[in-house]
Parts: sequence; structure tokens; C-alpha cells
Amino acid sequence: MTTLIFTHHDCFAHDTGPGHPEAPERLAVVWEVLDRPEFRDLERRSAPEADVEQLSRVHDRQYVEAVLAAVPDEGYRRLDPDTLLSPGSRGAILRAAGSVCAAVDAVLAGEATNAFCAVRPCGHHAEPARAMGFCVFNNIAVGAEHARRIHGLTRVAVVDFDVHHGNGTQAMFADDPNLFFASTHQSPLYPGTGNSWERGVDNNILNLPLEPYSGTIEFRQAMERAILPALEAFQPELLLISAGFDAHKRDPLAQLGLTTEDFEWVTRKLVDLADRLCGGRVVSALEGGYDATGLAEGCAAHLRALTAA
Repeated sequence: MTTLIFTHHDCFAHDTGPGHPEAPERLAVVWEVLDRPEFRDLERRSAPEADVEQLSRVHDRQYVEAVLAAVPDEGYRRLDPDTLLSPGSRGAILRAAGSVCAAVDAVLAGEATNAFCAVRPCGHHAEPARAMGFCVFNNIAVGAEHARRIHGLTRVAVVDFDVHHGNGTQAMFADDPNLFFASTHQSPLYPGTGNSWERGVDNNILNLPLEPYSGTIEFRQAMERAILPALEAFQPELLLISAGFDAHKRDPLAQLGLTTEDFEWVTRKLVDLADRLCGGRVVSALEGGYDATGLAEGCAAHLRALTAA
């Protein structure tokens, strides 16, 4: 029993244009981490494409079909000011969502202790009928609903430590008391959501906004005093992680001061909690991280904690 890696070369083909922060080079950095001696022997599996039915469990079907029809034959097509499609985007956006479904299948089948989805584009800003903030489909939410519809789980939790609030995941979870979403994020910052008073239909949403220049102390307190106890109370059957590494102190798009050690610490805390609550079943998916060194260090720390489970 170990950590499975789900990834695919198609994720490099999603071209976001010159100077865009969410570039193919991000995945190249993650692949370099995976090739380090400590991770080289981890089993890698090909991320499959999600199908329209899987995507339509959390997105409006009309939106899904419109996005797939919008993939251009050449050039770019803009879905929002920050989110573009290119001729190579179809495979990337489908495999990014499909990877989480496949990882859920493998972990729930007992084929691995946990799994990490090394894919792009990220997904946590994508709302039911809107692309936002580099995100087209909400990969982690697609996986959560796959766990419930296909595997019969009831209670699924997502913890999101990306520096930006996962507004899309929150929107998809807020009205369902059997879905739990917890987020640490910088505030104020894009997308402007994630206030502490946003609590969901049954206190199933927990936001811990952090002021700019917050660091290790504030982040760990938010986890230990609020998020971990709330997860204990929720008693999930599966824990999903939106693993963004843009809260790293080096990241150019935000102003939090997390260190490499913080990412290993929080992952160990979540893995330990999952061991107690849901048989260690954890699936993690890459979200943000826009400094090459910060992304590499954060990703390696995250993997180190997952593989120690």
C-alpha cells in the first residue's frame, strides 16, 4: 500500500498564452519532483478523460457541452479574463477532472493508501456554470461527487490550502450537509469570497481567511483550532485535498509566508486524521503554485507526507 500518482502528458498541451502564470512549465516542475530518487518508484497511472456525465454531476450540462464545443482549432478562446482555451485544452481539462475520479476509484478499491493527481489546469474556482481564475472544470468537486454516486459514500470532505479561496467548490458544496469544505486562504485577495460568516446550509463550510503576510503561526493555528476539530465532528468517509502551493512565501501572486515545512506539517496532520476517521483514504489534486522553487518544495513536502502514510 502506497501513494499512486495520476498524471498525463496531455496536461502540457493546455496552452494559456505568453506570460500566463498557469503555464505548462508548472507541471514540468512537478514531474521533476516526481523523478527525484525518493519518489521515482511511485506507481504512475495515466489520468483518464472525465466524461460528460461525470462533469455534469457538479456542472450544468449546458456549460460542459458549451466549453467542449468552444475548444478552438487554432489560436485561443477566452472563457473569462484569466481563463483561456487552446487547441490542446480538451484533453487537459478532461484528464484533470478524470484523474480525481480515477484516484478515488483506486483508493476506495484499496489499491493504494492515498493518491496525488499531478494535473493542470487547476479547478477550485470553477463554478457550476462559469470558468474562473484559470479553472475550467472543478476537478476536486467532480471527484467528490463521483465517490458518492459510484461508490455509495455519503460524507465527503475537502480541505483547500491554496492561497486563493475555492469559491467554486464552496458553491457546489454549500447546500448539501453531507459535503464539507474547509479553506485557508489570503484575504483580501482574488476571488473576494471566503468570509468567515459563509457557513453553508449546516455549518458545512468553514473559511479561515488569513491577512496578508500571515505565516506559519496563523496557518497552523487555523488548522489546529478550527479545521481539524471540524473534520473530526464531520466524520468524513473520504478526505480530498485541494493542494495549492501558492501560499509559499516565494509565490508572486499572493503575500502569505508559508514554508516548505508547513506543507509537510499540514499534510501529515490531514493524513493522520484520515487514518482515524476514514481508513486513511486521501486523494489530493494539484491546484495553484506559481513560483517554480516554491511549487517544487511544496509539492515535495506534500508527497513526503503522503508517502509516509
